[in-house]
Amino acid sequence: MQLNYLAIILATAVEFFLGFLWYGPLFGKLWGKMHGFDMLPKETQDKMMQSMGPFYGLQALVTLITTVVLAILLAYQPTWNAYVLTLFFWIGFVVPTQVSAVVFGGTKPEWMVKKISLMAGASLLCLEAATVILHWWK
Repeated sequence: MQLNYLAIILATAVEFFLGFLWYGPLFGKLWGKMHGFDMLPKETQDKMMQSMGPFYGLQALVTLITTVVLAILLAYQPTWNAYVLTLFFWIGFVVPTQVSAVVFGGTKPEWMVKKISLMAGASLLCLEAATVILHWWK
């Protein structure tokens, strides 16, 4: 099995950027409202944003790990349609984990469906974008 490490790094960067867009300009206000950030004073919000560096680093690391696992799955299962395999990976592993995190993570009941939808949508977008890169740049 040969993995294309440059494709993995590019896919990870694209996923990270798509996550930034998803949770920033596209749905950042909704995400902030779900977590009560909109109720905090501006100074507190700014201070929180300035301390996010280590969390972004951790997110980059787990995104890299997910991308490597996805690359391995795609390499070991070349007879499957890559996008369908990614969809099964998402449905079977990612979505259940996200649902559990929302249901048992202290999310207010009125936000559960929106939060699950937002998280699941972002992960599907990122995984399929990574699949495009990994599948076509072998």
